[in-house]
Amino acid sequence: MHDAAAVLAAVREDLARFPEALTALLGGLDAETWRTRPAAGEWAPVEIVCHLRDEEAEDFAARVRVILDGGAGFAPIDPERWAVERGYLDADAPAVLAAFCERRRASLAMLAGSAPERLAAAVARPDGSRLSGLDLIVAWVAHDRLHLAQLAATLARVWAGRWAPLRAGYAGPLPYGDRAS
Repeated sequence: MHDAAAVLAAVREDLARFPEALTALLGGLDAETWRTRPAAGEWAPVEIVCHLRDEEAEDFAARVRVILDGGAGFAPIDPERWAVERGYLDADAPAVLAAFCERRRASLAMLAGSAPERLAAAVARPDGSRLSGLDLIVAWVAHDRLHLAQLAATLARVWAGRWAPLRAGYAGPLPYGDRAS
């Protein structure tokens, strides 16, 4: 098993870097790009950042708190439903990004005050599996990275579409199909 203190230290470092990477990637986007979906059924950048904002407080941080407080179960979440009910596509993108960064600061403060050994505790899930606090914090970083990749792919596709019929696909296979090659 991994040393809880080492895992927590690595996670805190990575979680702290993510808002800067996100801000650098999204800085200067115009309103249209924030709201352009790269393909049917995919999320626009603003929707992805809304998801990150809400997952920050209502999924990862909340579930880690359950572990740290010795709780017995996690509150259910429904991110796909949130996107519709909370109007992600119509949100004020810069405000959402700022709210995410603020929530991340709060999460980092919570983790800074956490005893690493407490993160070894686990909570049962409805499917019978168990998630420990260590599982959750490692997944938190993976979640950030998956959505950073999603944002990069979305922006590549939107960029190529903006300049069609110019052949942006010369750069390599474009995400979400090769419509702009």
